[in-house]
Amino acid sequence: MIVAKRMEGIAPFHVMELMAKAQALEAQGRDIVHMEVGEPDFPTPQPILEAAQRFLAGGHVHYTNALGLLPLREAIAGWYATRYGVQVDPARIVVTAGASGALLLALGALTNPGDEWLLPDPGYPCNRHFVRFCEGVPRALDVTAATNFQPTPENVGAGWTAKTRGLMVASPANPTGTLIDPESLRKLWQAVRFRGGTLLVDEIYHGLTYECDARTALEISDDIIVINSFSKYFGMTGWRLGWLVVPPGMIRDVEKLAQNLFIAPSTPAQHAALAAFVPDTVAILEQRRAEFRARRNRLLPGLRQLGFSVAAEPQGAFYIYADIDALAQDSFKFAETLLEQAGVAATPGLDFGDNAPQRHIRFAYTIAEKQLMIGLERMANWLRQ
Repeated sequence: MIVAKRMEGIAPFHVMELMAKAQALEAQGRDIVHMEVGEPDFPTPQPILEAAQRFLAGGHVHYTNALGLLPLREAIAGWYATRYGVQVDPARIVVTAGASGALLLALGALTNPGDEWLLPDPGYPCNRHFVRFCEGVPRALDVTAATNFQPTPENVGAGWTAKTRGLMVASPANPTGTLIDPESLRKLWQAVRFRGGTLLVDEIYHGLTYECDARTALEISDDIIVINSFSKYFGMTGWRLGWLVVPPGMIRDVEKLAQNLFIAPSTPAQHAALAAFVPDTVAILEQRRAEFRARRNRLLPGLRQLGFSVAAEPQGAFYIYADIDALAQDSFKFAETLLEQAGVAATPGLDFGDNAPQRHIRFAYTIAEKQLMIGLERMANWLRQ
């Protein structure tokens, strides 16, 4: 059997190898502090669970419209109105099988073979792999702490070619947790629009910001494509539900693609998500946001005291992207040894691109503060040896 050529450009998650080793160590009786997993440790909020249980008790679990339940699309539109003061037509909102499904639909509808997409490096690895899957070409824009690990209009101008289709950004970003402020995002959109391209903004960590509330790109223009998810802020990772906001002219094309790729998103997940925006749920989510902030404020100075450098402080998500240059020269070997000798799991920079990955490691503060302190203590003892 000969696999498709496109698979040559799709790399595995290197952290999965570390996770497998962590699980093997746990099977041997070792206690591992997990700071590699980008998944909130909180359970699904009770109002969401109860909504799902009420729906399932009726027994009528059938397909929905390919674009999603209309009441859920209306609820998402209401969220934009109350949270951001932005009016979004529910017809432009597409409920998807997670944010990954949203990315696949957006790129599938926009990308011709050979089209290039600009992506910041470091960045979430699946983005470049989705481009490759759609027969496009991902082009990395090297970004550094000097620009908050976010691209600038100058980066866009330098990277743009006759084949460039658009720019993908995330705010807050994985792995850095950094934001793009509204004026900088407007300038990026202007740089892309001037060149006839498309701006796609990943907002899946909206709600998980700590010094400010992130502003949606939909404030700037209806021509910007926005992706969001019920996984992170809403704590519904395993429900696999997200959404996509598209310009009016794209609705029918995205609908056709959704019909063929997915038929429809999960019906129980959609009915559960109807309770995601109610006041009782939001109160729970805001308490959790405060807990994430406390974890970040504990882990960040603790890492710096150990010799890690964090030049661009995370303003959102639940990650710290730390420079290990003062401690080691190879982040993958560092992460392996950290796991084996200290019992702490973290993600090496190799998973996030080619921009100095050997110098960086990502820590996720998705575990309880007590566990974070145990992890810091173990690293301190290990580094002293």
